[in-house]
Amino acid sequence: MTCNEALSFIHNIARFGSKPGLRRVTMLLERMGNPQERLKFIHVAGTNGKGSTCTMLSYILEKAGYNTGLYISPFVLDFRERIQLNNKMISPEDLAACTAVVKGHWDALDAIGETPTEFEVVVAVAMEYFTRMKADVVVLEVGMGGRFDATNVIGTPLCSIITSIGLDHMEYLGDTIEKIAAEKAGIIKPGGVTVCYPLQNPEALAVIMEQCALRENPLHIPTPGSARILEEDIEGTRIRWKEQELYIPLGGQHQVYNTLMVLEAVELLRSRGYAISPEALGEGIASTRFPSRLEILCRRPLVLLDGAHNYTGAQALGGALKLLGERAIHVVMGMMADKEVDMVLREIIPCCASLITTTPKNPRAMSATRLAALAEPYCPDVTAIESPRAAAEAVFARSEKDDVILLFGSLYLASELRPIVLELSKNV
Repeated sequence: MTCNEALSFIHNIARFGSKPGLRRVTMLLERMGNPQERLKFIHVAGTNGKGSTCTMLSYILEKAGYNTGLYISPFVLDFRERIQLNNKMISPEDLAACTAVVKGHWDALDAIGETPTEFEVVVAVAMEYFTRMKADVVVLEVGMGGRFDATNVIGTPLCSIITSIGLDHMEYLGDTIEKIAAEKAGIIKPGGVTVCYPLQNPEALAVIMEQCALRENPLHIPTPGSARILEEDIEGTRIRWKEQELYIPLGGQHQVYNTLMVLEAVELLRSRGYAISPEALGEGIASTRFPSRLEILCRRPLVLLDGAHNYTGAQALGGALKLLGERAIHVVMGMMADKEVDMVLREIIPCCASLITTTPKNPRAMSATRLAALAEPYCPDVTAIESPRAAAEAVFARSEKDDVILLFGSLYLASELRPIVLELSKNV
């Protein structure tokens, strides 16, 4: 099997859709000899901030000398971003070899009507790879929810982390914060320990506290004021935590709170014998890179690419944009139709000079015309351009060197626009 054949096999399984539950992934991994049982995990669930939190932990553990696996979803540019070792993507050869192993067992289960989904297969490929590579620790991001997510096939992790919870994927997880929190809290296991976002929604926190108590799982909530902000701008924040000065190269105060969860998790790992020096901690945080999270693609004009696609993410993005002062912000935005579109518009667009709406390449995408109509009450200058490339060209044409271009609304759009914008920025 080649890498392209592996990717073709994985993506073709998408036709079977999403089927919640752990039965199929359990059967698949049992056939593979349960590789996950030979690994140690940090398990991360939540609505927003999972990817940043996982990536930061991965860099810290790598700098501390641990052979560190990282599993994230979705990817932005390359499928192999989803499975990493020491912050390097799985090689095409390893992806092909591990997928070939999984495919043999997938075929057997498919023949008896127990067909694993695409996500379940990717989780199985990751477990096979991390076991082969003898990973010391795997930082494991939940795909959706938690309780019935395929990643929840693992036993009690070293630490569970629950990031900021908001309304998202309501057709699968429930239509209230409490229902969604109950699904996320499904990763809390007996005998473990859990870290929670410092400014968690009160309704969500009540559910998390209840589940921790039921499972005798101590809950650690960092104090928001335990880090003092020394300096901040759109590129990152310098903080003092205890006696150490740390630089977070991810913009926005929400990333400070994500970092506080990471620091709490590091303290728990230290208490269990993991040697993470202050130097490894500082270097790991400072080295963290994560595409499409207030990512700077160009500086004149300043071009920001962000994957915010729900109301909670828009709130975080809106807070970060305040760091830009009075600079004119020109936006290219595209969203999925099943998201909280009006709430996102209301949070971001009133502070912007102009808006170009576009249509991401996804069957769930809202049309540029429909999005523009919804945006008109919030911005006096709204234009609909269906093609993301044409939208990017148009926003560059209308922006001055000292202006800001913001591209956001969907990770699908971010994936599509990133190479286009990098190409266009060479000519400005």
